[in-house]
Amino acid sequence: MKPFHAANRKIVRKSFIWITVALMLLLAGCSSADNANNVAQAESTEAGDSSKGDEHTSKDKTAPAVEEPAPEREQEGLRRYGTNNADVQAGQLTAGEWDDLAAWEPFNNLLNSQEGDYNLNHWRFQSFERLEVQVTANGKAVSDATVLLEGQQGTEWTARTNTDGIAYVFAGLFGGEQQLTKRHSEDSTRSDVFEVEVKKGQSSKKVSDIRIQEQGTLKVSLDEEEKPSDRLDVMFVVDTTGSMQDELDFLEAELKDVIGRVADEHANQLDIRMSANFYRDKHDDYVVKPNPFTGDIDEVIQQMASQKAKGGGDFPEAVEEALQDAIMEHKWSEEARARLLFLVLDAPPHHEGEIIDQLHDLIEEAASQGIRIIPVVSSGIDIQTEYLMRFMSVATGGTYLFLTDDSGIGGDHLEPAAGEYEVKLLNDLLVETINQYVD
Repeated sequence: MKPFHAANRKIVRKSFIWITVALMLLLAGCSSADNANNVAQAESTEAGDSSKGDEHTSKDKTAPAVEEPAPEREQEGLRRYGTNNADVQAGQLTAGEWDDLAAWEPFNNLLNSQEGDYNLNHWRFQSFERLEVQVTANGKAVSDATVLLEGQQGTEWTARTNTDGIAYVFAGLFGGEQQLTKRHSEDSTRSDVFEVEVKKGQSSKKVSDIRIQEQGTLKVSLDEEEKPSDRLDVMFVVDTTGSMQDELDFLEAELKDVIGRVADEHANQLDIRMSANFYRDKHDDYVVKPNPFTGDIDEVIQQMASQKAKGGGDFPEAVEEALQDAIMEHKWSEEARARLLFLVLDAPPHHEGEIIDQLHDLIEEAASQGIRIIPVVSSGIDIQTEYLMRFMSVATGGTYLFLTDDSGIGGDHLEPAAGEYEVKLLNDLLVETINQYVD
């Protein structure tokens, strides 16, 4: 064995010192990184909370406390709130309603604003020149009567009366570029003279020499009274793309509750048919997944329960394809107390000329069949989509429903350009809305 000289001890001592210093620096670096991460997380949390508070200061958004999900359940529909379809109970989502047909003056004021004018152009609507027609027979309201507005170029608009005997018809609702330019010209005020024809069963009546802007409510009395239909058609058309993930489970629970309550409440008075339809976007595993009308309410509830959020990608979705199928490919009742189409979505259609023209045709067809489009807009909706949905509901005699932040569920919800409204539980509001069109 070689002797251990003093020179070798110096080398060992120096090496030990350098190793010690290196370890200390390494440990210090790890500690600094952990501290930096902790600080970054804390700053990120504070910034996130602050930004949420700035967006909708008028609403109290307190998210419900939820347990951390069990890993083995994550493949069973588990989503961001740690619950799956079976766990979610109805009566959690909150919503509001704004009926532009009932608040007609504020709606026109909105359209005359810069924002309203922009959105009329954006969706290629010319103007909402509306005539309200009230139909009675022997002093009683006549529901589901056909009302035609005839102009110089033929039929301008066709609609059906509601249970109050009221229908809304429109002149020059849609416009191309030349018509939209005319709307801003000095002679944009229409002076056309129209004729209204009302039909119900074997009864009909015509009223001529109508100037819409001077008319007010047109009252038409038919000679024969007919018993209202006992048929009720209710359809749900639901966006199931990935962006709906934050609320889809909750929406399914609410809609299932609504379906059951409406069926129970009106089972003895009405013949109820329901249909649940789902859509995504082109290039997804399906674009539209339709289901025919059925009186088997349990079947509709099962269809709702089987849906998952998936696909989409970009912001717009195949809204026009869903409406094309819903309005044109389903057998709506020829006579009905009400025909209601609830369009549940969080994104607009693609903004393309052909698609906008298709939407115009579908809105006009829905109105002529008496199908009332009632949007139910979810988190993530933008201003342009809000306007399109309100245009659809007005043109078809529907109303506008929207989810709110009050439930603390889902992403931020757009505050609508509307007056004061009452926040209610979504399932209660949907049942009230259906009853409103039935009673």
